[in-house]
Amino acid sequence: MTATTPKVVFAALVVATFAAFFVAQGLKSTPPVIQDVGVEPFFSPNQDGRFDSARIGFELKNADRVDVTIVDRQGDPVRELVDNRRVAARERVSTKWDGLDDARRRVPDGTYRPRIVLRRQGRSVAVRNILLDTTPPKPRVLSIGPQRDTVPRPELLPKPDGKPASITIEAPGSKPEVEIWRTSPGVRRVVGIRDIPALENGRAKVTWNGERRGRRVAPGTFVVVVRSRDQAGNIGSSVPEPLRPRRGMKLPGRGGISIRYLAARPPLVPIGAGRALPIAVDARGETFNWSLRRVGEPNPVKRSRRAQGGEFVRAAPRGKSGLYLFEARTRERATQVPVAVDDARNQRVLVVLPATTWQGRNEVDDDGDGLPNLLDLGTSVRLDRVFAAGLPRGFAENEGALFAHLHRQGYRFDVTTDIGLALGRGPKLEGHGGVLVAGDAGWLTEDVRRQLRGFVAAGGTLASLGTGSLRAEVRQTPRRLLDPSPPSQTDLFGSRIGPVERETVDLTILEDDDNVQLFAGEEGLFEKVEAWEPTISPGAEVRRVAAAGAEDDEAREVIFAARFGKGLVVRPGIAGFPSRLNTDPASAELMGRIWTLLRTG
Repeated sequence: MTATTPKVVFAALVVATFAAFFVAQGLKSTPPVIQDVGVEPFFSPNQDGRFDSARIGFELKNADRVDVTIVDRQGDPVRELVDNRRVAARERVSTKWDGLDDARRRVPDGTYRPRIVLRRQGRSVAVRNILLDTTPPKPRVLSIGPQRDTVPRPELLPKPDGKPASITIEAPGSKPEVEIWRTSPGVRRVVGIRDIPALENGRAKVTWNGERRGRRVAPGTFVVVVRSRDQAGNIGSSVPEPLRPRRGMKLPGRGGISIRYLAARPPLVPIGAGRALPIAVDARGETFNWSLRRVGEPNPVKRSRRAQGGEFVRAAPRGKSGLYLFEARTRERATQVPVAVDDARNQRVLVVLPATTWQGRNEVDDDGDGLPNLLDLGTSVRLDRVFAAGLPRGFAENEGALFAHLHRQGYRFDVTTDIGLALGRGPKLEGHGGVLVAGDAGWLTEDVRRQLRGFVAAGGTLASLGTGSLRAEVRQTPRRLLDPSPPSQTDLFGSRIGPVERETVDLTILEDDDNVQLFAGEEGLFEKVEAWEPTISPGAEVRRVAAAGAEDDEAREVIFAARFGKGLVVRPGIAGFPSRLNTDPASAELMGRIWTLLRTG
């Protein structure tokens, strides 16, 4: 190579560089072949009616045949939108992408690009990015105060000082909204909408005083719901929407508020006659009058005026065992709760009240998530809760009507609760000939179930007057009911029980063993039974000895008695059976015969 060669090469490179520069400048000044491009920068194809597709539009400088394909980040084709379409110069091409690939499957969230191919020119251009985003934002309720506890619980309104609840929210995205939903009792619905001040770092504080349009809302359980929207149109909510509580469900965050004006907490074990009777009353700072009367009797056995809220102790009434009603009244409100009092006289019959089910279906939010903790929903339940709605659900037609009848007939008995049996407090099964399980005793602990089976197997008589009874288990600690099971198809003694049917039927006697004579004195007909729970099959461990059922279908046995071991089990099977005792002679006659069997068992 001569000495002049490097100089020649260098000169050639300089010329080429200047040529490339001028070519680039010429390209920049040339109008693009694809013009007036319009591409939706983001969309959310979740079929909610907002930004469900991404629109793509453009024009060509010159006529051509066009393909439009969606490609992913790696440039691989995902969906062909336009195939070999003839396009005139300046003609507008419009198409849209619904987020599906060529196999009509939803593609993952991510960034995609439209690739435009000009077939005549042999060119392809990938234009602006499209963000496919179906992930909604996650707004949250961070806290509700001013009450601050180490143990999660709902904020309680109204406060004695009149201050509202202060709610701290986090709302990523835009257009945040805050609503107050009632979750129980009754149908879930919106009761309030709160204005949100300017967000600071995505957070804000709102307040609620428990009112709607200037009036106090009815007592119950509520949840604060926060919504916000992202740029793709996805709407996120702090709770699932629509809200459909299911077994084991717990709402995220700390959005629970409870409204309470007057409530009482009775003891869940029997109280000895004349012994200390502890009652807790929450009147939200108001004074109240109270009374205690025996179920079915009009006059109180104890009363007091202008009492203060909190827990107080009075002596239980002396006299016969029975069920009493404690009533508290403020100027505007009243509540009642049941109290079992036992005189410890060792009667032949022991009546067991379903306190586990009372508390298990008591609609109270224990942990502040905005849903009531219920055994029906598979959640744990605190034992020290006030009775939010006063008397337990179904009390009037079951336990209340039963004890009014027992008191009116002058029957003598001992009384306890299933919780008392589990804790070993109050009368025990031993020494009694019969056990009457009052009301719908849905859940029992394993120990109480074992006690009842052993009692009957050894020769005792048990009558269960409720529906849905003796079919589910729960674990009990001194403070909680835990791990509730769903109801089994079979009861404690192995009989298969069907669901309650609501069809008015007349029940006729199908069988009555001479040694039992469950229907002794009956005319053979129970008329106009509106709701009933059939025994589908007796089970391997029992032998049917008496039954009455629908006349047109003997398989639907309703009133049912069977031998289990040496003892006897009786189920009337009629929903609200005690409510018939004062109006239906056949039901009253049957109850009298059941009582005789219990007393002589």
